Amino acid sequence: MPRLNVAGNTTAITGAAAGMGAAIAHLLAQQGANLALIDRDAVALESIAAELRSIASHSTVTTHVVDLADDAAVAAACADIIAQHTALQTLITCAGSSMLGSIDQLTMAEMRWLMDVNLWGTVNITQGLLPALRASSQAHITHLASIYALAAPGGRIPYSMSKFAVRGFSEALRHELAGSNVTVGAIYPAGVKTGIILHGRYAAALDPAIAERAATAQALMYDTEPDVAANIILNATLKRRARTMIGRKAYLVDALVRLFPVKHWSFMRGPLRAATDTTTPIG
Repeated sequence: MPRLNVAGNTTAITGAAAGMGAAIAHLLAQQGANLALIDRDAVALESIAAELRSIASHSTVTTHVVDLADDAAVAAACADIIAQHTALQTLITCAGSSMLGSIDQLTMAEMRWLMDVNLWGTVNITQGLLPALRASSQAHITHLASIYALAAPGGRIPYSMSKFAVRGFSEALRHELAGSNVTVGAIYPAGVKTGIILHGRYAAALDPAIAERAATAQALMYDTEPDVAANIILNATLKRRARTMIGRKAYLVDALVRLFPVKHWSFMRGPLRAATDTTTPIG
């Protein structure tokens, strides 16, 4: 399969105001790509866009402030992107959040919120931009899943649910579009230093001190810089790969799940104990 040439073509990126989304946008700007940047944070998004316009003065960089869980807002944003960009070639979905808490601590509303952000936001923007991607001679969609779309730890039920669903959506869509001009891939990062866990939410019933302890323990396990992850994601997108791991832990977890489909958690429980414990009181 030929490698995509992004120069002069457009990539749409969700979660573009920070983290991996912003890092990918910088790499694409350096290669002469046009960019449609999508995020909820208007101020941060415009700041990133200003940086990119200075890097790639001949590229078109547009910003689209939208809540991906809002169907009407997504439809309007997609129409705006299609109106401003004539050659949409790739979509990379980086937007997402986290939620800490055990099943006894979480409410249905809290779990639905995370599914709206991580799953339905991904489905929503993909469905909205798919007609424009179909119009390209060659196009690719990259969805960020997670190591927790391979193995589901305790204390991360909503997050794992959402990412397993993103994985399922990506694989089903890839099969549905097989033979067309649009290919689909999923990325499985482990431990990227984006701040998602520290800036994410936790169950209202969870003691804030316990939430901070678990989030900090999780963050300390993150060892991949966003720019390193961005390079891997962009390379996978340009090569139109169906499945890509980021970080040694991702390869290890993938192997454990394959070798021990039921018992892999017994190997993971120890290293993740502090990061997934949301029930033990402080002190």
